[in-house]
Amino acid sequence: MYKKKLYLFGLVATIMLLIALASSAITAHLTRVNLTQSQIAQSLLTEHLQLSSISYRLFKQLTDELIFGKNANQAMVRNKQELIQQSVERIRALEIEQRLALGEKVTQGSVEDTDELETLIYDIISEFRTIVEANNDTPLNQQARLQELLEITIDNRFREAINSAVIRQSRVVSATNASIETLNTAIVWFTIGLGVIAGPFIILGCYWLFSALYQPLTVIQSGTRSIASGNYAYRFPENLDKEFSELVKALNDMVIQLSEHEAQAAAYRKELEFEVESRTRELTEANKQLTNIDNKRRQFIADVSHELRTPLTIIRGEAQVTLRQSSVDEDLYRETLSAILEQSVNLSRLVDDLLLLVRAEMSQLKLERESCDIAQVILQLVQAWQRTHADRNITFVSNESNSSALLDVQRFEQAITIILDNALKYSESGTPVELVLSRTDSRYSISVKDNGCGISLAEQEHIFERFVRLNRNGSGVGLGLPIAKAIIEAHGGDITVLSSPGKGATFTIRIPQVLVK
Repeated sequence: MYKKKLYLFGLVATIMLLIALASSAITAHLTRVNLTQSQIAQSLLTEHLQLSSISYRLFKQLTDELIFGKNANQAMVRNKQELIQQSVERIRALEIEQRLALGEKVTQGSVEDTDELETLIYDIISEFRTIVEANNDTPLNQQARLQELLEITIDNRFREAINSAVIRQSRVVSATNASIETLNTAIVWFTIGLGVIAGPFIILGCYWLFSALYQPLTVIQSGTRSIASGNYAYRFPENLDKEFSELVKALNDMVIQLSEHEAQAAAYRKELEFEVESRTRELTEANKQLTNIDNKRRQFIADVSHELRTPLTIIRGEAQVTLRQSSVDEDLYRETLSAILEQSVNLSRLVDDLLLLVRAEMSQLKLERESCDIAQVILQLVQAWQRTHADRNITFVSNESNSSALLDVQRFEQAITIILDNALKYSESGTPVELVLSRTDSRYSISVKDNGCGISLAEQEHIFERFVRLNRNGSGVGLGLPIAKAIIEAHGGDITVLSSPGKGATFTIRIPQVLVK
C-alpha cells in the first residue's frame, strides 16, 4: 500500500517538476529572443541617429566647398563618406536580421527605406558636386538649385527619411518591451498558480509520509540503538506493515550475523595476539641479525682501512727514507721504486677485489660468456699449477665426454685458482690435491679435495665472509673465497664446503649446465 502511494506521490511531483522546468526553459528562450530583438532595435535606432549626425556634418563640409573652394575639406569629406557607407551597411544587416526574426509585416518598409535613404544621400552628394563644378558666379543665396537642395532635399526629404526610420525603430522597441512585460506578467501568474496547486499537495503528501513512516521508523531506530549498544539478542518485531517486512527480516538476519561475527572476532583477537607475539619475536630476531650485519659492516670498514693502511705506510716509508738521504745511488732508487711498485700492485689488486665484490652484491658483475669445454679449462689450469708446484701431486678426474658450456673463462679460472691455491696452502707438502668433474641432472659439479688439517664447523660459517682468515695461516687478506663465491653465483651456481678437523676439506662448485647448440 505504501509503495503505490509513494509511486503516485513521486509521479505527480515529477510531472509538476517537469512542467515547471519546461515552463522555465520556454520562458528563458522567449525572454532571450525578445531581449535580442530589443537589442537589435536599439542598435538600429542608434545607427540611424549616428547616420543622421554624420550626414549633416558631411553636408556642412560640402557647403564649405561651395563657400571656400573646390579643394576645401577633401580628406574629411572622404572620411565622412566612408563612415556613411559603413553605417548604412550595418543598418542594412541589422534590418535583415530583424526582418528574419519578426517577419515582414512588423518590419514593413525598413529594408526598402534604407535603400531609398542611401540613394538619397548619394544624390545629395552628387548634387553638391554638380553645383561646385558648375562654377556659377551668381551669389550662393541667389542660386535656386542650391536653395532647392538645402531647403527641400536636405531639410525636408532627408530629415523626414531619418525621422521615419527612427520612429519605426522606436515603435519596434516599444512593441518588444511590451512583449517582454507581458511575458513577465504571465510568468508571475503562472508561478503563483503552480504554487497554489502544488503547495497543498506537497504539504499533505509530506504530512502523510511523516505519519505513515514515523511509527515503523521509531521501532527501527530504538532497535538499532539497542543493537549498537551491544545487545545482539534483540530482535525486531515482524508485525509491522508489509512494506517493512523485508527490512525487518534483513535487520534480524544482520543481528544474527553480527552476533556470529562478534564471536569470530573474539577468536580472531586471540589468534591475532598470538600472531603479534610471534611476529614480535621474529622482529626481535631480525633486529639482532641487523645488528650483527651492522657490526660486520663496521668491522669490514675497519679491515679495509687496515689493509689499505699497510701498503700505503710502506710506500710512504720507503719514499721518506729515500728522500731524507742527501745522496742516493741508482741501485737504492731502484730498490725503493721496486718496493713502492710491489705495494702499489698489491694495493691495486686489493681495490680490484673489493670492487668485484661490490659489483657482485649490486648484481652488476658483468660476465663475458663464451663457448668452452669445462674439462679442458680445468685440465689446462691443473697442468699450469703442477708445473709451478712440482712437489705436489695435483690430479684431475673427469668422466664427461662432453662438458660444453657458456662461461666467462677468465672469471671461472679465477674462482678455481682461489680454491686450488687454498687447498695447496692449507695442506702439507707432498700430500695430493684432487679435482673431480661430474654432472648431475642439469648441473656441473667441480670438487677440489685436499688432505690438510680441515676446517672446523665454526670456521665454515664464516670462511666466505670478507677479511676472514683461518687461524692456521696469517697470509692473504681474506678476500679469496668471497670472490670465488661471487663469481660462481654470478654464473647462477653455488659453492659449498665439507670438512672436519684433521680430515682435509672438499670444496664443491655447482654451476648450471648450458648446452651449446
